[in-house]
Amino acid sequence: MRVRPRPGASPGVAVPRFEEPLLLPQRPRRNRRNDVLRGFAREATLAQRHLVLPLFIHAGLGREAIPSMPGCERLSLSELVTEATAAHAEGIGAVILFPKIAEDLKTSDGAECHNDAGLVPQAVRALKATLPGLLVMTDIALDPYNSDGHDGVVRDGYVQNDETVRILCRQALCHARAGADVVAPSDMMDGRVGALRAALDGAGFVEVAILAYTAKYASAYYGPFRDALDSAPKFGDKKTYQMDPANRREALRELALDEAEGADLVMVKPAGPYLDVIALLRQHTALPIAAYQVSGEYAMIKAACHNGWLDERKVVLESLLGIRRAGADLILTYFARQAARWLRDG
Repeated sequence: MRVRPRPGASPGVAVPRFEEPLLLPQRPRRNRRNDVLRGFAREATLAQRHLVLPLFIHAGLGREAIPSMPGCERLSLSELVTEATAAHAEGIGAVILFPKIAEDLKTSDGAECHNDAGLVPQAVRALKATLPGLLVMTDIALDPYNSDGHDGVVRDGYVQNDETVRILCRQALCHARAGADVVAPSDMMDGRVGALRAALDGAGFVEVAILAYTAKYASAYYGPFRDALDSAPKFGDKKTYQMDPANRREALRELALDEAEGADLVMVKPAGPYLDVIALLRQHTALPIAAYQVSGEYAMIKAACHNGWLDERKVVLESLLGIRRAGADLILTYFARQAARWLRDG
């Protein structure tokens, strides 16, 4: 850089000249100069096709507000069809159903989960009758149906793996008979993906896909979801079957097992605090990766935006783009309808 004396400065004192540009061989800012150049350089994209809308259902009438998840509601069957129809019109191609089960139907073995006349089969049939092109996913786990609030059968204070898996197979078959396109085991029992695949194929449901909750962590971010379904564990926690939040390599072990057992898609849950795990799985599988932006993530964003601390549109789209950038192909998010509208409107 050439320098010249400042007028009036002492002899020998030099100051930089800024009239001429720095001679830099690389200027990354050139590719950020306008929308077109930024578009050329953009590495990750977010579109409506990447979004899955989780929906809560109940056996009552109308809609019930969920205080810890403002903007989300428990829906009756008729309201479910109304909500899904509106979401589909906005570009949402898939929903996943979560039921709030009446207390008098909850048992220690969660038998209501495979009742062909139960809430979820009714909901699947209603959606398929009205929206045959909508992809309908269902949750496979016992916690909404279990009087203990756990994802499996509890004996002597411990969740029984193999006994639970046999019940989950009956649940998956029940949902497949109703017309579900994808069953999503969220229970984290060992061997359940292979057992579900064998049960579905053996009953002729070879086209029903399995979305495995491959890396589901024993997270503190699930509280509002458990409020929505009244499904919190009645004792203890879920650390003996859900993954330790400290572990990353273990996700690769779960991935290898789920792939070998026949999973069609794999999931990381929660999404935001586990972007590194999404990226890790992306490096080791060709299967589509789902990420669940869970209720706690949703509630935190909603609370901050309600207080005026964040711009909801900007922070929601940035959070979803970050999940996509990490490697997720589909995102389960309670913001799906809002995000779809924002993406449509530009």
